[in-house]
Amino acid sequence: MEKIPLTRAGFTLLDEELKQLKSVERPAVIRAIAEAREHGDLSENAEYHAAREKQSFIEGRVKELEAILSRAEVIDPSKFTGSVKFGAHVVVADDDSGEEKTYQIVGEVEADLERGLLNIRSPLARAMIGKDEGDTVEVRTPGGQKSYEIISVRFI
Repeated sequence: MEKIPLTRAGFTLLDEELKQLKSVERPAVIRAIAEAREHGDLSENAEYHAAREKQSFIEGRVKELEAILSRAEVIDPSKFTGSVKFGAHVVVADDDSGEEKTYQIVGEVEADLERGLLNIRSPLARAMIGKDEGDTVEVRTPGGQKSYEIISVRFI
C-alpha cells in the first residue's frame, strides 16, 4: 500500500477528528436513533431517518480516517533546508499583480487552499518542488499561463 505523506499538524488534526467521531459523535447518534425508535412507526419517522443518515456518514468517515492514519507517513519538515520540498512554507509573488501569497506544501488529505495548505500534487506545488528563493516558476492554470517568483522558502 502507498504511504500517505502528512505533516505532524495534519496527522494530529485527523487523529483528533477520529477521536471526536468515536467518542462524541458516534455515541450521540446512537442515542438519537434509540430516542427516535421510541417514537413509534419508523417508516414515517424523519428523526430516525436523519439519525441513521448521520450514523452512516460518521461510520464512513471513521473508516476513511482509520485507513489514512494507518498508511500515514509523518514527515517533519523542520529537519529540511534548501529548495522547496514537502512541508516547506513558501512565499510566492504573482509576476503580473505582484500579490504575495504564502503556502505550505502538504499531502493531499490535509490540503486546504483557504488555509494556505497546498496539495503537493497541485500544478503550482509541482512547479515549485526543487526550486530555490529567487527562482521563477511557470504554471498552467484554467485561466492561462501564470508566472510566480519564489520570495522565500522556510521549514518550520
